[in-house]
Amino acid sequence: MNINKAVDKAFESKSLKEIADSPVSALQGLSEGDSELLLKAFNVKTIRDLANLNYVKWAQAIVTLSDTEQ
Repeated sequence: MNINKAVDKAFESKSLKEIADSPVSALQGLSEGDSELLLKAFNVKTIRDLANLNYVKWAQAIVTLSDTEQ
């Protein structure tokens, strides 16, 4: 994966651990306003928090399983 396509320019040279612990606004397409909304709604502060959010995990599992459903 070319991480440069997923994160803002300021985060391109950072390690994956640093990126995981960065604010969600480090992801391309997510603004500071989006970060504030995620914080208020789900207490999500970092990319790691977002990835570990149960709703995200459930959604990913449902989509993965739906691809194998007959």
